[in-house]
Amino acid sequence: MTTDEQQIRTLIEHWAGAVHRGDIEGVLAGHAGDIVMFDVPPPDTGVRGLDAYRDTWPAFFSWQAQGAVFDLESVEITAGADVAFAHALLRCGTPDELARHPARRLRLTLGLRKENGRWTVAHEHHSFPHADQDDGTDAEAEVRALHERWFAATTRKDLDGLMAPIAKDVVSYEHDTPLQHLGRDAVREVCRRGLDWSDAVVRWEVPDMTVLVRGDLAVAWGLNRMIAEDTDGTTTESWSRGTRVFQRRDGEWQLIHQHLSFPYDPESGAAVTDLHP
Repeated sequence: MTTDEQQIRTLIEHWAGAVHRGDIEGVLAGHAGDIVMFDVPPPDTGVRGLDAYRDTWPAFFSWQAQGAVFDLESVEITAGADVAFAHALLRCGTPDELARHPARRLRLTLGLRKENGRWTVAHEHHSFPHADQDDGTDAEAEVRALHERWFAATTRKDLDGLMAPIAKDVVSYEHDTPLQHLGRDAVREVCRRGLDWSDAVVRWEVPDMTVLVRGDLAVAWGLNRMIAEDTDGTTTESWSRGTRVFQRRDGEWQLIHQHLSFPYDPESGAAVTDLHP
């Protein structure tokens, strides 16, 4: 093995170890700023740039925390003077998934280039072999990854990012009036007002989200936790209920319906936003 091939092998092994540990900084190390990744979940056109690449990993780490493994099984490397590629197989799945599909492997291809004497990953491609019988595991991961992209877009106040997976014909029952918001433009206006409401940094999450997938339909529900941190350090937290329905269209999941609500006080009739689960 040449020196370059050994350096690349070490880079890949460190990356795989960081993924297994849930170490985001270790995962990012060794990747180019203009990284392009073709991942198992959408978007079909790939993820481009280091920030977008970073945003894909929290959902995977959440899934991995259920006991899943991410073990490098084999890797082969071909290196030139300043360009190289590698292909690898990894055991990736929960113990139950691997028991049901013991031969299943995650396929990985990497394209690398040497920058200032150091190898960096410029392209990354993950895939599982297509199965005639989809047990819904990958689809559930896709829906969870979609939520993680929503969470990250909210913190960035990225309206276009929030709207990307929302269907043109969405029907949304929002917290505010009217009774229903019909179509993407109506939902976009609700999201715009929410992002412009204050200069606070807003974090959104669904800590105990449940996802159910059947074919090209998916439903996700759980309690929405919103945390707003003002410039003076003051933090405000609120909880609400959320149910979301998705349909896979042209290979990508789109939100076709959501229902959001606060509980109300039967005595006053007022909505209650400061409850904790």
